[in-house]
Amino acid sequence: MSNVATRFAPSPTGALHIGGVRTALFNWLFSKNKKGTFHLRIEDTDKERSKDEHKIQIIKSLKWIGIEHDGEEYIQSTKIKDHIDIASKLLDNGNAYKCYCSNEEIEEQKKRARQKKLPYIYNRKWRDIPDSEAPKDIKPVIRFKSKIEGSTVLKDLVQGDVEIDNSTIEDFIILRNDGTPTYNLSATVDDHQMNMTHIIRGDDHKINTFKQMQIYLAMNWDLPKFAHIPLIHTIEGKKLSKRDNASTLDDYSKIGIMPDALRNYLLRLGWSYEDKEIFTLDESIEHFNLEGVGKSPSKLDMSRILSMNEHYIKNIDENDLYKHLVEYCEIYKKKISPAKELKIKMSLSFLKNKAKTLEDIYNNAKYIILDKIEFNDEDLKLIDEKSKNIIKEFNNDLTNIEYLNKENLEPIVNKLMKKYETNFKGIGQPLRVALTGSKFGPGLYDIIVSLGKEEIKKRLGSKILV
Repeated sequence: MSNVATRFAPSPTGALHIGGVRTALFNWLFSKNKKGTFHLRIEDTDKERSKDEHKIQIIKSLKWIGIEHDGEEYIQSTKIKDHIDIASKLLDNGNAYKCYCSNEEIEEQKKRARQKKLPYIYNRKWRDIPDSEAPKDIKPVIRFKSKIEGSTVLKDLVQGDVEIDNSTIEDFIILRNDGTPTYNLSATVDDHQMNMTHIIRGDDHKINTFKQMQIYLAMNWDLPKFAHIPLIHTIEGKKLSKRDNASTLDDYSKIGIMPDALRNYLLRLGWSYEDKEIFTLDESIEHFNLEGVGKSPSKLDMSRILSMNEHYIKNIDENDLYKHLVEYCEIYKKKISPAKELKIKMSLSFLKNKAKTLEDIYNNAKYIILDKIEFNDEDLKLIDEKSKNIIKEFNNDLTNIEYLNKENLEPIVNKLMKKYETNFKGIGQPLRVALTGSKFGPGLYDIIVSLGKEEIKKRLGSKILV
């Protein structure tokens, strides 16, 4: 086990959960820091819920945030025979047994446990009964013969030494009565066959780890090292689930969170390195270690994600920012015409000024991106007869300006303010509505300069405004 190997093992039953993304990130960074390999295992044994489109989306989502696995995907469903073979070996070597309890018996045991307010643990009825006494009308499950005496210590790379009383680990099912393997058997066999050296996953898997360790020992396999990272909670302190808003990677992509920003946020969610907050990808790989992972749950804070994203928007190279915007618009909004590229690039310095997301930039740039202005009734009410006169005069005065800039535009605006006995808002607001369809958005002079004289005169001369 000299070469470090880690894995991420999602089930393709839906969109990739943000907690899963962080687990994948920690595994990927750990392996890259150790010059090892990172693998993707698709646990698709739930045939009813597993879909190819979910698998494709998972791979695409991981790639979007910068995580790419080594080699081909490991498809769990193709290894079922191997899992069943190991169950047979465990039976043969006395580490498993056939259980003939009926469904009714099991339900009765669970009922009694609930009445006593105790966690359900199978009573091990068939642990020592010979098969010769087995009923003929019940198809058995295969249970692992867990240790009963003493305790087991897990040397967790995050949590430290974790000890558990062996009597609390039930004789868990490894093969259902239809012959299909269960999670703990399949995951253990897969991890062994994939030569995994480190298993890094959420601490809700801790009890599974104790079960899987017993299978490793029963098969005389080398134990990998385990690390259980705390779960992600909502800002209210509840466990984050798929039912919560913004729980999947797609949720963040749709609102225009950039991959580097989200990756940086997830890296810092439960991990720290000195007092550093912002990490490049190379710095993330260089500094990541399990010692920096905290032991307490982390709270997902949308305001901090937006703040991180705003930092990236403000500091990223504008050519790169434009590429992100083009990709975002193509997927979620209106595709940006190549003819608009130069105008948008020249305008990014102010379009990004108050933006926290790519969606904000899109909304600020709609007046450039869209070929037709989208007016709403409320904003059009601002274009009264007085405003129409202001728009007409401004348009006429614009003819005499050779070069559009603030210095050349201010005298025209000042003249109109004086003539119509109003303030800057009284001039700027109807002009902004006429040019963009909205009373909100970038500064008036920025809008005018970005559109150019020809487009300005065309828009201000619109029949709807005169």
